[in-house]
Amino acid sequence: MASRHWLDPLARQLLVATGQIPASPSPAPAASQQAPPPSTCSGASREDEIERELLALKLRQDPSQPLRDADAVRHAAALGWRLDVNRATAADWWRLPGIGADQVDLLLRLQAGGIQLSDAEDLHKALGWSAAQVAPWLPVLAFRWYGEPPTSPERSRVDLNRASASTLLALGLSSQQSQRLQRERARRPFQDLAELQERLQLPPALVERWLGRVRFGAGPAGPVLPPGPRR
Repeated sequence: MASRHWLDPLARQLLVATGQIPASPSPAPAASQQAPPPSTCSGASREDEIERELLALKLRQDPSQPLRDADAVRHAAALGWRLDVNRATAADWWRLPGIGADQVDLLLRLQAGGIQLSDAEDLHKALGWSAAQVAPWLPVLAFRWYGEPPTSPERSRVDLNRASASTLLALGLSSQQSQRLQRERARRPFQDLAELQERLQLPPALVERWLGRVRFGAGPAGPVLPPGPRR
C-alpha cells in the first residue's frame, strides 16, 4: 500500500492561508480520546510564530497590504517593518488600523510644511487623538529626526486665534510675524498648525515648538482695540 502524503502543520497552514490547497475538515474525535490539555505559554508562543509566518507570507505577496488590527501591527514590527513618521507617504499611513482621512491629510500637510514630530506625544497632539488611540501603532513607528532636534519649552495652551500681541511675541514671533498672524486670523481663523504654516510660511523649527502648546478656538478674534475713555 502506498504511503500517504503529508505536510508539516505550519507549511499546511501557510498553503491553506494562501489558497494553494483546500482546507480539510478535522476528523471528529473518538469518544475514547481524552480532551486536549489547556493551552500553555509555549502554545501561545507557537500561535504567535504561526501568525508572523502567515503575515510574512502575505507581505511578500503584497508588501503594501493594510495591517488590520493591533496584533497585525505587532507582528509586522517583529518582522522588522517600520513607519518613518517624518517621511511616511499616504500609503504608509493608510496601512495603520483605525486611521482616518483627516488624520492622514493633517500628517502630510505638517510634513509638507517641514514640521517634524519627535515622539508619540507630539503625534497624538498633532492628530488631536488620545494616547490610547495612537498606542496600537507604536510598535512600528520610528521617530527619526532630520536636522537639529528641538528644545522642550514650558507647555501652555494658547489660543492662536485670540492671543494678544504680547502673547504672540512670547511664543517667539517677531513683531512683523505677529502682525501678519493677526491680519490672517481676522480674515479667516486658523484650523490647525498645518494650515497656519501653509498661510504664514513660518520657520518649521518655530512651529514645532508649539506642538502641545497651542490651540485653535472657533471664530475670528478680530482686532484688539484699546479700552475706550471712561465716562
